[in-house]
Amino acid sequence: MTDYYRTPYYQTHGTLTEPGRFAAPLAAFSDLAGLCAFIQGVVIHSDWAAAYGVTADLSRETLPVARRMALVEAAGRRDLPPERRTPGTCRDFALMTCSALRERGVPARVRCGFASYFPANPFEDHWVCEYWRPDESRWALADAQLDAMQREHLRVAFDPTDLPAGTFLNAGEAWTMWRAGEAEDIAFGHGDATGAWFLQVNLMRDLFALRKQETSDWDAWRSIPDPDKMLDDYALTVGDRIASATCLVGHGPPPVSPSA
Repeated sequence: MTDYYRTPYYQTHGTLTEPGRFAAPLAAFSDLAGLCAFIQGVVIHSDWAAAYGVTADLSRETLPVARRMALVEAAGRRDLPPERRTPGTCRDFALMTCSALRERGVPARVRCGFASYFPANPFEDHWVCEYWRPDESRWALADAQLDAMQREHLRVAFDPTDLPAGTFLNAGEAWTMWRAGEAEDIAFGHGDATGAWFLQVNLMRDLFALRKQETSDWDAWRSIPDPDKMLDDYALTVGDRIASATCLVGHGPPPVSPSA
């Protein structure tokens, strides 16, 4: 945890957000809406492919930003037709956003949690980018996945570059809501996979993401056997501690050097 307070931690890249030779093109976007439009023109969510007329079975692999940008370059650099966009998931949209913002010196991080604007569950498994707005001294949330088509389909009227409170809960907030009895555990999940065990999955994934490890063994949640989905008192206690810590991260200024 020491690094969080001795360095401008969220202004610097992790392994997956490092853009390599594509740093300059990503840093060129000074407008967040323009950056999101670029990402939407080069990445396609594998679960939404059919909505764009793409019938192929697309990969769900999370890619490092540098590798994805190399694929984008090979495909035509920007504004690609859906069938030529690189496939991914919501996490890839968040990673691209985070990478570009960090390259501009904006503190940013990928967050794992649950969104309230998808129909599968009241709170559906989702990833977004959280970034610091110095003019307002607050953290904000951006969801680059929400292009015009998705916003219309989901009846989203809010600004996807600054999500209103309650539209996305990081996993710690979701866990706390459940533990306080403010929502049932089955309200949280990924499609048919719901419950307290999935809250734990995202709690751990968000913790790793805050340490710039946006992929982890917890991504193998589909293979968790049913007996391991039961949370005992120890797991609940640990979850409460993690949720308390990860919730606090979003309520203060980004870590900076003591000399700054």
